[in-house]
Amino acid sequence: MAEAGFEPRIVAFLCRWCAGAGADLAGTSRLQYPPNAIPIRVNCSGRVEPSWVVDALRSGADGVLIGGCHPGDCHYMVGNYKARRRVYLLRKVLEELGVEPERVRLEWVSATEGARFARVMTEFVEELRRLGPLQGNGQG
Repeated sequence: MAEAGFEPRIVAFLCRWCAGAGADLAGTSRLQYPPNAIPIRVNCSGRVEPSWVVDALRSGADGVLIGGCHPGDCHYMVGNYKARRRVYLLRKVLEELGVEPERVRLEWVSATEGARFARVMTEFVEELRRLGPLQGNGQG
């Protein structure tokens, strides 16, 4: 249940080649989207370890976004497919632990999709506002 005035905290692991470049394009294009995310650049979405996601949630994040290249466009051939499998399994584990799986989101954003990045961030913030703060992650 959402709390009045709640602003979600998001950790965003962004592929340096596509999603990170899409985030840069959104910024340089001056597109409006909520500033709720702390971006962390990774070489590939497939390099994001599930333990990093759990650590982010445990350390105060209300949600985690993983952004990568569109399937078939990964600079490392199959990294985004690896990310998709990991996120699928991680969301199942989180659900078993009582954490809403919607708090972890995987999105494909190319370097030319600044508007898509802005839309994804806006939608994710709105969804996390509806869910409310993640309970038990040190936020009180």
